[in-house]
Amino acid sequence: MTQPASQQRDTAGWFGHPRGLSTLFFTEMWERFSFYGLKALLILFMTAAVTQGGLGFTDKHAGNVIGWYGFGVYASAIFGGLLADKVLGQYRSVLLGGIIIALGHFSMAVPTVATFYLGLCLIVVGTGLLKPNASTMVGALYDPDDARRDAGFSIFYVGINVGAFVAPLIVGTLGQKVNWHAGFACAGVGMIIGLIQYVAGKPRLLPALQRLGQTERHAAPSSEPWWRFTRAEWGRVAAIAVLFVFSSVFWGAFEQASSSLNLFADRLTRNTVFGYSFPSTWYQSLNSMFMILGLAPGIGWVWVRMGPKQPSSPVKFALGLFFVGLGFALIVPAATMTQQGVLVSPWWLVGLYFLHTIGELCLSPVGLSLVTKLAPQRIVGAMMGLWFLSIAVGNKLAGMAGGLFESLPLPKLFGAVALTTFVAALVLLAITPWIRKLMGGVR
Repeated sequence: MTQPASQQRDTAGWFGHPRGLSTLFFTEMWERFSFYGLKALLILFMTAAVTQGGLGFTDKHAGNVIGWYGFGVYASAIFGGLLADKVLGQYRSVLLGGIIIALGHFSMAVPTVATFYLGLCLIVVGTGLLKPNASTMVGALYDPDDARRDAGFSIFYVGINVGAFVAPLIVGTLGQKVNWHAGFACAGVGMIIGLIQYVAGKPRLLPALQRLGQTERHAAPSSEPWWRFTRAEWGRVAAIAVLFVFSSVFWGAFEQASSSLNLFADRLTRNTVFGYSFPSTWYQSLNSMFMILGLAPGIGWVWVRMGPKQPSSPVKFALGLFFVGLGFALIVPAATMTQQGVLVSPWWLVGLYFLHTIGELCLSPVGLSLVTKLAPQRIVGAMMGLWFLSIAVGNKLAGMAGGLFESLPLPKLFGAVALTTFVAALVLLAITPWIRKLMGGVR
């Protein structure tokens, strides 16, 4: 007798994983290309003088805009997840989201303030539809007891970083060296390419859609009230809520890459290596470069080698907080030197992003995988959206920090960030035994 699709193990894709993983890999890669290409330019475009083609905003105003934009991008994932669970289904939500994102980038390619804000709003809505539901479909490629799930999310995370690595080099260079709006249009073209391959790869996603209770034609959401959880399910939802707080702290530090650290790179760093000058947006590629060149598979190999002795998810979160704090502690001396009017070496930022990459790998893919394992199946899209709200809060905090770039001495700003993340890591370690009880056996 032939097994139902939900019980078959698809091993025909990359490295013995389901074939649909490659489709979602490239969808996410191109979406991240458009997203990180815009992020690399955004605060620089807003603070550039009008005579240079920018908007002439103050640092505080620009930081406020980028903070609310980042918050909106990830907060909208809650509604995107709910809409997918109850109305559209994950496949249609990702498709519609990608279309809206592309329209947003093309709107920003038109050089007016009105189309700039319209574009940001469209990207917020589109990302809210695409981001949580692409991750949910990755989890649905695997049965609940499939040991390949965490590794599948690690591969998926590589797609995120390939897009994030290439984007500043192409979109950032176009924006800084040619024209800001040419960069924005390039980001939109990237999203269109992602959508084309997503539609072409739909047959590979059908097993995932069946596990999510969706047919090829429509979504079939559960009619069961969402609040009727078992005691174990309530405990797991509570564990997600607790880790949400620490995830927000992490992203509040990490996402300063597009605010305070981006301004630091552009204004206070000597952007030359071996006599070659380069655009300051290129620093935004360092994080992904480190992942692609070895940190991602290296850390994954460590977890596999440790097997059942590897740290639990809360401990991995604490390690993420520690390393992101260590990056800010490292750059405090460089920030002190800039107070004397010195442009500092780019190697300070290289070191910071190396440490931040380790921290991200300890927390981000682990968080995505954990939500798909802990969340009750009938609301997994909404819970994934809620998880992205932690990144939204972090983006808002990072934008606020960017707004303090000129008004607060940088050694104090970066030192305060480092101290906050160190304290959060210690608190999380202290309450890890309690969180693990809430998780009910899930690591």
